[in-house]
Amino acid sequence: MSFSEAFNIAAPYYNLALVAILLYLFFRLFTIKNKGPGLRPWKLVFFGVLIFIVEEIFTILRSAGVINIGRYINGFFELAIVILFIYTLLEQKELLSKRGKR
Repeated sequence: MSFSEAFNIAAPYYNLALVAILLYLFFRLFTIKNKGPGLRPWKLVFFGVLIFIVEEIFTILRSAGVINIGRYINGFFELAIVILFIYTLLEQKELLSKRGKR
């Protein structure tokens, strides 16, 4: 087995390990008592991370041979993530422009 093949097998697993750390950080963010109006963009980013988790689980299950779905499904997940992140940037821009007008 070459290095790139081994890397392709291991990548989804360490991606999920890093996402576990990210989920802990989101948990800490969402349990803050004094939240304020700036939390909505972070909720959208969190939803994008959840979509990424589903995508990685499908990738692992496909590589293990448990499910048989096409690789094009990943493109739909990634498109949804990019759309969410763009919308998050627009929400953040609107939030900052409202704060500047006060």
